[in-house]
Order: sequence, then structure tokens, then C-alpha cells
Amino acid sequence: MTRLFPRFMDLSLERIERLLATLDHPERRLPPVIHVAGTNGKGSTVATLRAVLEAAGYTVHVYTSPHLVRFHERIRVAGKLIDEDALTQVLEECERVNAGAPITFFEITTCAAFLAFTRTPADAALLEVGLGGRLDTTNVVQHPASTVITPVSLDHQHILGNTVGEIAVEKAGILKPGVTGVIGPQLPEAMQSIERRAREIAAPLHRYGIEWRAAASITGLRYEGPRWRLDLPPPSLLGPHQILNAGGAIAALEGLERFRIDAAALARGLRGIEWPARLQHLKQGPLVAAAGRHELWLDGGHNDAGGAALAEQAKLWSERPLHLVFGMLKTHDAEAFLRHLAPHAASLGTIGIPGEANSRGAEDTAEAGRAAGLPAVPYPSIAMAVEAVARREPPGRILICGSLYLAGRVLAENA
Repeated sequence: MTRLFPRFMDLSLERIERLLATLDHPERRLPPVIHVAGTNGKGSTVATLRAVLEAAGYTVHVYTSPHLVRFHERIRVAGKLIDEDALTQVLEECERVNAGAPITFFEITTCAAFLAFTRTPADAALLEVGLGGRLDTTNVVQHPASTVITPVSLDHQHILGNTVGEIAVEKAGILKPGVTGVIGPQLPEAMQSIERRAREIAAPLHRYGIEWRAAASITGLRYEGPRWRLDLPPPSLLGPHQILNAGGAIAALEGLERFRIDAAALARGLRGIEWPARLQHLKQGPLVAAAGRHELWLDGGHNDAGGAALAEQAKLWSERPLHLVFGMLKTHDAEAFLRHLAPHAASLGTIGIPGEANSRGAEDTAEAGRAAGLPAVPYPSIAMAVEAVARREPPGRILICGSLYLAGRVLAENA
């Protein structure tokens, strides 16, 4: 598939709109769409939406990116990962109809997902923006039921803009006239950009801290909005930031009265969220065995805000030593990420991401770690970095982090 449709970065909707028109507009035949953009937390928000909707008895299509181990993870049809035959069929149909015209990898896979969704009934479709929002391929859906913008921070500046305000303009591109936009916690500069766009197109906003609130509580999570005042269990995804991600999902559902969701369904959904590589505790497999008496954890956070979120959890882990195994792409700021974790980490082992041409080298990453204030040692493989920590006493936690691409390699290696 990557041979037929090579990856290149050229944000535009012209190619995908042409192909969708030739396919008789599958994007117009989807069930009610909840469209989610943001820098951090959009995948967790989608996972929470899916868990709650399914707990309430609804069937859900889901399109996310990137995948961790298998491409099929990107497309979930009526609750199930798309099977090989169905995936092959829609991709070949898109290729045939495209007839050799210019197209990108992400554009043709988005068309394939929409085509697959039209062929199986479902009650809702959840779409995660791949990059940005305004010119992302998923933004061809013109009449979503709801839009969600999770926290916006610096990431992909070479494409989206040099400031949080500029990046927020791109994210706010998913807002639609008359469609409520649920807005997660934002920096003032980002909120100004989002509110300005909402005024321009008459999109009502449902903002954290104004129209809705979510916070940790004795029971787990307290949510307050225009209609709901709820005490709920904590989300199954670990980390203080997941309270706010769950709150954004609940806020979106609160505004969609077409879905009948009670507190019991919300509680069941929050307890059953599935989203790998988000502070995931690995409990079996070869890498777990290599870790010895140390716990092994995995997270795909890869930018400044992701490092800050991990640091909040690291504060709660202060009773045991925390050892980092870290790899990152060249397009991200390793030093900025690690500065957040430096006060909480006992050691740093750096690695290149196996099979990823755009990965930082282990030694280059170690230099970034030292600049962030961590004594860093480069290793030639994930396993060797984990084994080095396993020899340390007392037993602590090993956190492998820095990239979703690295997380995917870890899950594959630990299978």
C-alpha cells in the first residue's frame, strides 16, 4: 500500500474531494459524525466517546491515526477492526477509481474508511483529525453532529504555524456553522483563535471552564454541564490529563440529545476505555520479562505538552525510582519533552526507533537528554535499554516513551 500511495506532505482537499466525488460522496452518507481535533488527547477522547456510546448500546464507526502495529487499527467498522478482505476491497476500489491521479497515502486511506463505513450500518462515526484540521482529509465532512477541539500546543510547527495561536487557527478549521464545538482546556492565545473563528462562522462553543467543567473527585470524576451534574468513576486511562479528556467526551455527548445516555452507561464506558500506548502498563511479554522486577510502562506522547502530562503522572509515582527509555522523531523537540521529566527520573536510556528513517539516533537523543539535565546512556536496541535498567536496585518503573512509532515497535516486539 505504501508503494502504491507514497507518503508526502501536501495539505490540500482538492485531491480527496475529487476522488470522493468519483466514489459518489461516501462522506455524505455517514451516520452522525463527531469530529475531533487537537494537539494532545484527541485519540483518548475518541476512545472515550466510543466506550461510552457502546456502553449505551450504540454501534460506532471509528477512524484514527496513526496505527501502532497493524494498519487495520485505523478503521473500526461498527465496533470491530476492519478485516483483511474488506480492507483490500475498499482500497482496491479507491485505487481503481482514482485511475493513477495524484493522491497521498492518508487521502486514499480516508476515502477507503468512508467507503467501508457506508456499507455497514452504525449509529455514529468518530473521526480523528490526522494533522491540523482545516486542510486535514477528514475535514471534507461538512455537516458533523459535533466537533471537539482538545488542548492545542506546539507541534508540527513546520506545517501548522510557529505559535500556539497560529496552530489553533488550523485546528479551528473543523468548526462548522451552527454546529456546537466542544472546546477543551486551552492556552489564552489558542482560545482567542478558536473563538474568533467561531464568531466568523456562527459556530456555538461549549468551552471548558465556562459551559462545562470536569475535575478529579472522591469518586473519580466530577462533571458539570448545562444538563448533567454527575459523579462518575475515573477513566480507565491513567494520568491526571485523562480526567479532562474524558470531560471533553462527556461534554460532546451531553450536547447530542439524539443519543440517550444515562449515568450508568457513562460509568460503564469510563471503566472500559481501550487505547493502547497511553500510560499502558505492560504485564506480559518478552520485554516485561527483560524488565525483571521493574514495572514496564509505555506511552506514545511525543511533544512538549505530552512530556508535561507525563510529568504530572511521574509526580504521583515518586515512591519508586522512574527510569526512562526514550526515542523520538527528528521533527520533535526531545530536549523540551525531557525537561518536564528530568526532575522525576533516575536514569535515561536513549534509542533509535527501529525501522523508522526519520528517527533521531540514540547518541543524538542522549545529547538532548543531557541538555535537559538527565545523565543519558545510548543503547542499540529497546531490549538492551530495558535490560540495563533491570540490573538496577531497588525495583522501580521503566517508562518507554517519546513517540507513537516507538510505541508501535514496542508492542510488536513485546507481543
